[in-house]
Order: sequence, then structure tokens, then C-alpha cells
Amino acid sequence: MKVDHDFGMHDNDLPNRSLPHRAGRVTSLKTFSCFMCVILFLLTPDVLHADEPFRPEAGKFPAMERSKSYRGELVFVDHVNRRGSLRLHVDGHYHEGRLHHFAMLPYGMIRYRGAPTELREIPIGTVLYGRFFLPPEPETSVVPKVTRKDVTAPAENHALLLEDGPSLCLREGKAWKLKQVDIHGSEGELVASLDWEEGGDGLGGEHTMTIDRSTRIWRGRELLGMDELIAEETWPNRGKKEFQNQPVQLALTWHPRYLYQQFHVSDLWLDEAAIEVATERVRQRHIRHIRTRWMPAMVKTIDYGQFGRATITATLLGGMDPSLYEDFKPGIGGKMAAAESTLRTWWPDHDGMDGKITAVEKVQTEPPLGSSGIQIQLDVPLILEGFRPGLIVRVRPQNWPNVKPPVEERVRGPEDRWPSPDIFSN
Repeated sequence: MKVDHDFGMHDNDLPNRSLPHRAGRVTSLKTFSCFMCVILFLLTPDVLHADEPFRPEAGKFPAMERSKSYRGELVFVDHVNRRGSLRLHVDGHYHEGRLHHFAMLPYGMIRYRGAPTELREIPIGTVLYGRFFLPPEPETSVVPKVTRKDVTAPAENHALLLEDGPSLCLREGKAWKLKQVDIHGSEGELVASLDWEEGGDGLGGEHTMTIDRSTRIWRGRELLGMDELIAEETWPNRGKKEFQNQPVQLALTWHPRYLYQQFHVSDLWLDEAAIEVATERVRQRHIRHIRTRWMPAMVKTIDYGQFGRATITATLLGGMDPSLYEDFKPGIGGKMAAAESTLRTWWPDHDGMDGKITAVEKVQTEPPLGSSGIQIQLDVPLILEGFRPGLIVRVRPQNWPNVKPPVEERVRGPEDRWPSPDIFSN
């Protein structure tokens, strides 16, 4: 369709030249309206509503592009119910605000030191980066519903992704550039910069951050402190030393002047080998955790058979270590247990249902965040109430331990099934 610069037809293009000039204007306006309708039809919802708060639909994976990005320090964790509180860093906001209470979506992913992890592994005070949505089901939200406008406690409080600085940098293929170290006594500062696109999730630009004897410094497999680097003359005994943009990874934590975007370095990795060691240690703890709590999945369809038999198709949730997905193979035994949106189960080794994994298929090469893109089919002799499309389950292949989780992680009553948000004070 050929349209000129005023998005309509000129008066001399009208087929009936006997119409008055006003009629030509009306026709042009109609043409303009039609043109705009076509444009709006072609635009995707993500483009039209990119800046609007988005509420995911329960049982479906939302597009990350619809999420809001926030950064803050972790100040409270309820690891059993996968919820906590952040003190958000808000540009241009220089007075105390409210805490941002958050809950992980059932398919929400957590990363620490570049590996999948659980909330209980992340120290209080760690600076985290997250992608958040409105609660899918506000009436059963495990964190308070936000009804006011507050830049320190936004309404988007359900996390699709939560990760620390090293995880974000490793995922984006970036590293801090160490420019200078300034030592004065048992404390000091380092100057480093990070290249980041305007409006991105990272903490871009050049920053001066504090260090002291509490800062853990990793080199290869060594754990060092300031004193060791000073003794070997890698760092100065006093004063400044310049570095030629040495690539490093930094983990940041709370600083007394956090309102002014100042940070303290809790961990410093001096080389690639050091961060690889850190990643592997977190990865191994994650693997053990999932093997003993089982893989979370979302039920997609149920194919009912006779006398209670059924074939359950479920999508394994994303963000887990690849080796865990490799254990799911067709032709082996498996077991499925009902779970809640917090991923808590009841008594999975007793009330789970044994069956046989009949199919494992990679149905999406680029699945949305939160989904692995891997679907399994499990034949069970008896369908359970918790096995319904859109609901969360835990499933294990036969070579994983058939054990129950710690008692505090199990659902034992209504309060465990629907945790109250009253634990949060503001």
C-alpha cells in the first residue's frame, strides 16, 4: 500500500472531483484511520505494551520482554517459600524507602556465581538483579499486594529471574575492567568500569568501590586477602597502583552510603579460572538439591485411560543444570508428586505416583525463560488430583533418590500450602 507523507490521499487523487473540499478531508481522515489500524494490527503486544505492568497468566510462561528490571540488595529470605525482600537501588532517590517484597514465580530462575541455585545459597546484602511481573493470582500471593505507587516498592513483585552481578556478567559475556587500587591501612578502594548499554540490567560505567580485609580475593583455586596481595607486592602497601583494565569479576554488597549508589566488594575474582571454580561449587550444590527435591515441571496435558490410568505430558522447568535434564530418558521408571506454586511438596516419596517415562522431547529450541523446552510423558496407573494442566509437579527419574525433603519444606496444612504475606511488615 503506497502512502504519502501525510498518511492519506491528496484531494486531487479523489475519484469524484465534484465533491466539496471538506469531503476530501473526510476521505483522507478515513484513509489515515485505516492506515493506523493496519499499523496497530501488525505491531506485537510486546511492542505496544512494553512499558506497562504485565500480569502473567497462571499456567503459562510469560515473555521476558514484558517484565520490569530492578536492582537491589537482598535483606530478607524465606527460602522455604521462595520469597524475600530487596532494598532497591533507585537512581535519583536519596532517602529511605520501603522494602520490595518479592516471590519467585514457580518457574522463576535463580543464579549465583554463574550457576543455578536456590535462595538459601545467597548471602544477605548481596546486590541482585531481577526481572519482575505483577502477581499472576493476587488473591493467593505469598507477598503483600502493592496498591500504591512507590518507586522503592513497585507492584511488580513476582520474579522470573534473580541473579547476582557475576551471573549477569557471565551470561552477557562481560567483565569489569580494573583500573586502580588505592590502599590506606586496612581499607582501600578500587576503581573499575563495566561496559553496559543504556537502560540495560547491569551497573554500567566507572565506579569507585570500597575493599577491606573482609573482601575475599580469588586467584585460580587460591583464596586470598588484601594482606597476601600486599605482601607479594601485587598491590601497594599504601597509596595507588594503576592497572591496565585488567578483566575481573566483582560481587557487590551493602555499603553505608548505598543511597548514593556506593558499593562494597565482597568478592573479587582475578582470573577466569577463579570464577570457574566458584561456578562449579555452586553448580554441584544445586545438583544435589534438585536430585533430593526432584525436578519441578508444569503439567501440559492429560490423556486419560481406563480405570484411572493416564499419560501425563509435562514441561520441565528451565534454569536447571543441563546434566539434570539428561537423566530423563524414555523407557525408564519415574515418579511424580503434586507440588505448590512455591515448589513445596507434601510427602513425595509416599504420596507420589510411580510410572514409566515413555517419551522425552525437545519441543522448543528457544523456549521462553522459565521453560526448558523439554517435555516428558509419564504413564501412571492412577491419576492424582494434583496432576492437572497448568499445575506444578515434581518428578524424578528412577536413578534419583526416592526421599522426602526436610520437614520444614513439606506442606503439612493450609498455612504451608498458602503462606500468609503477613510476615512482611511494610
